[in-house]
Amino acid sequence: MSAKPEHYDVIVKPIITEKATMAGELANAVTFEVAKSASKPQIKDAVEALFNVKVKAVNTVVTKGKTKRFRGRPGVRSDVKKAYVMLEAGNSIDVNTGL
Repeated sequence: MSAKPEHYDVIVKPIITEKATMAGELANAVTFEVAKSASKPQIKDAVEALFNVKVKAVNTVVTKGKTKRFRGRPGVRSDVKKAYVMLEAGNSIDVNTGL
């Protein structure tokens, strides 16, 4: 499966946090920030095409934006959709080095 231009629109960036690293070690999962309009089948197709791996499951969560103060004025951070992509055994993606 070759990568199509719309696959790059689905996946925004990998998420490298302590929680995402733990998920990678425990469940062979990789965490990505994805477009809010992306569905689970679209995310699965994009990850399989871009990284040449087999995906077992995709779980998504929408994190609502917090209200923060900026220079004394209230502002709202934008909502973020995250995808926890579980990979089949034997497959891996190293997000720290790029691929």
